[in-house]
Amino acid sequence: MANNVPEKFDNVSVMTKANVYFDGKVVSHTVLVAGAKKTLGLIYPGTYTFNTGAPERMDITAGSCRARPSGEKEWKTYAAGTFFRAPGNSSFEIAVDMGIAEYLCSFE
Repeated sequence: MANNVPEKFDNVSVMTKANVYFDGKVVSHTVLVAGAKKTLGLIYPGTYTFNTGAPERMDITAGSCRARPSGEKEWKTYAAGTFFRAPGNSSFEIAVDMGIAEYLCSFE
């Protein structure tokens, strides 16, 4: 899957309060780009489950992870430059085995 993540965003609003999950092992900041909500974050080693409201696109911008959206049996690996989608009103599991994964989450 090709990744078209911009290197930077112009004319945005950034929330200064971090979103901190799992005792600081997943941290992100909310960015509003032309009214669209996105989060930029870091995931440290571990396995985590997130619930979704809206559908999400998770672009991996550095490092790598494994992910398994709700309803899928197999884990898939995502390296920098790839992405996966998670349906709305469901959940997904994400795991980082080593290093740090960086991501851009877009709410669709």
